[in-house]
Amino acid sequence: MQNLTRNLDGIEAVFLDLDGTIYMGDNLIEGAVNFLNRIEEKGIRRFFLSNNSSKSVKQYLSKLENLGVPAKEEDILLSTHDLLAWLSSNNISETYLVGTVGMKEMLESAGVNTSSNNPQYVVLGYDTEITYQKLTQASINLHKGVPLVVSHPDMVCPSPNGGLPDTGAYLALFEATTGVKPEHICGKPNPGMILHKIHELGIDPKSCAMVGDRLYTDMEMAERSGVHGILVLSGEATLEDARAANQKPSLIVESVAELC
Repeated sequence: MQNLTRNLDGIEAVFLDLDGTIYMGDNLIEGAVNFLNRIEEKGIRRFFLSNNSSKSVKQYLSKLENLGVPAKEEDILLSTHDLLAWLSSNNISETYLVGTVGMKEMLESAGVNTSSNNPQYVVLGYDTEITYQKLTQASINLHKGVPLVVSHPDMVCPSPNGGLPDTGAYLALFEATTGVKPEHICGKPNPGMILHKIHELGIDPKSCAMVGDRLYTDMEMAERSGVHGILVLSGEATLEDARAANQKPSLIVESVAELC
């Protein structure tokens, strides 16, 4: 793959992680809007990608708009989309969901029952509205032999106050409680998260870049899908993490403010 520089010459599309890359909590990463303006001026297509399944597409659009970032529905690619594709391909419509109202709305609108009395699967998402009742009912279903599918593997969600428990942490809880391991984990680093869009655009993966703050999801997916990986140090990963990791990004920068 051709060497990549910070001005992104030769790049036709970028896939941008959100949490820890474009914003942190409710605050934009410094320089993020100027970076988005620069890639627009260069004619580079951009898509926002997130493993965070706690919000629906509409909620993400609203958050981006409130932060002054223009976006359309087709610009948002979520782990929930990958999950829905997996459920559909396996003819699964009866589930018990551990997830937020926003995630429930996305699944229900696609014809998936999220509170079935006879679920085919327990579905685990990033539930920022978690209750003990949800944990209890999910555990009961898992003890009965209902298999588990997970929206994404992230252990922590970045925040200005440090990492917060994400889906991977809930998954560890269920494994400790029931001994059940997931049959499938959706979202990044599955290459399908971006390859379907790259194929739709009709461009070469080598002319695309994945920009994110996590080695085991963002950079791993970049490696698996054959696109450039650009690691930003504005979220979870540190330079020491990057030096010790198996994944070797094309670029490492402090933040998106240094790009283009």
